[in-house]
Amino acid sequence: MARLRGRGYASVNYPTGMNLGGDPSQALIHATTTGTFVVSLSSVDLGQGLKTVVAQCAAETLGLPMENILVDTADTDTGPHCMGTFASRGTHRVGNAVIMAAAEAREVMLAVAAEELEVDAGDLETDGTGYIQVKGAQERRIHITDLALAAHFTHGRTISGRGMFLKEKNDPVPETGEMDPDSCQAHACTVAVVEVDDETGVVEVLEMHNAYEIGRALNPAMVAQQVEGGAWMGMSHALFEATEPYYPARDHGPRDFTEYLMPGAADIPAYHNAILERPAGNGPFGAKGIGEMTANAPIPAIANAIFDACGVRLDTMPFTPERVLRGLDELRGYHD
Repeated sequence: MARLRGRGYASVNYPTGMNLGGDPSQALIHATTTGTFVVSLSSVDLGQGLKTVVAQCAAETLGLPMENILVDTADTDTGPHCMGTFASRGTHRVGNAVIMAAAEAREVMLAVAAEELEVDAGDLETDGTGYIQVKGAQERRIHITDLALAAHFTHGRTISGRGMFLKEKNDPVPETGEMDPDSCQAHACTVAVVEVDDETGVVEVLEMHNAYEIGRALNPAMVAQQVEGGAWMGMSHALFEATEPYYPARDHGPRDFTEYLMPGAADIPAYHNAILERPAGNGPFGAKGIGEMTANAPIPAIANAIFDACGVRLDTMPFTPERVLRGLDELRGYHD
């Protein structure tokens, strides 16, 4: 008996945004009296880091520190419209809407600063630390806190902006099937290295090499977390997760989520990630969607690695020890 090692490859391309469009998201932004800019959304952060990316987009566009940004996704009844958090659309749709809203708010911010500093708004710039200053004369400047106070209590102005990004609806051409179904496409490839114990049928994933082309990584640390978290989910789906038993008797299956199998810490392989940046022309600072695709390529990569290791081609998930052993028995000519 032996532990057989194999390597498998799989690649995917993944669309950003809802199929065929008609897919808007809206953002509102306004400054409080202390210079905090509140970004109001109905877009939901499911744990993928949307609020962080939105804050980055707003801060970059306004030219202010991230600590001056507060993202509010509290209420879909009273917040601006959003189609939802799905189809890997969050960063692309919401990020674009936030940039549009922040750009409008920045114009108002500079207009009020121009009145305070008695210069033309075109002569002003932000320094990224919270100050609006005269180009070439940095000593003539005003902090965003003082500016927000002046806007509210001296000028009676609201520093605010609105943004809505829409991927327009696109119907297929009946004669040709031609269509424009998404905004852009991200790409990925996973290489899985596994060991198969041909006596027990147990599959162990040793390594995953992941290469992702995602436009631009707005937050590289969160991109790495997405890639590795998605790889874990893909491996879990491939090797462990099942709501139905794979023995003849149903009572051998999981009865609740305390018995539902998923990979533990000892099952996690070594990850090797490569992020390729080819900015999308219509993405926020070039970003595309990444979320859902990260769980896709690992599954067929593991299946191909099992085949490479022991010659068993599995097409039903999960790839359990029982299924591996049955496949090996067939290869050896054994029959029930």
